[in-house]
Amino acid sequence: MSEAADAVFRTALRIYWEDTDAGGIVFYANYLKFFERARTEWLRTRGVEQEALRTRRGIVFVVTETALRYRAPARLDDVIDVSVDVVHAGQASMRFAQQARRGPELLVDATIRVGCVDAGTLRPSRIPNDVLDALRTGSR
Repeated sequence: MSEAADAVFRTALRIYWEDTDAGGIVFYANYLKFFERARTEWLRTRGVEQEALRTRRGIVFVVTETALRYRAPARLDDVIDVSVDVVHAGQASMRFAQQARRGPELLVDATIRVGCVDAGTLRPSRIPNDVLDALRTGSR
């Protein structure tokens, strides 16, 4: 977690039928979608819109590495809290610690690395300084 408690972004998500397997438990891969959704909302709180980055700046963020540890299942109709904590914000990539919780219970924790790439070539690209400054707010 970040050194400052307010640096960790959190958003609540409800579990729907489409998120679960035949047993009513969240399908493991859907946590990646939940973490992506939380990172997108985190970006919005910092004034960064991904579509504007693509169309106006010619860059996009892509996931380059994930590591997830599943501890307990979420189930249909649960409301889970998904967090985003910036562990490192570099010139062309960022590393996040993310968690999914149901109340105080830790369900899944993850480390996710995201790189910045040119939208046309998909080659690595530097994050523009003004964007990087906005993203580093609250990072370690």
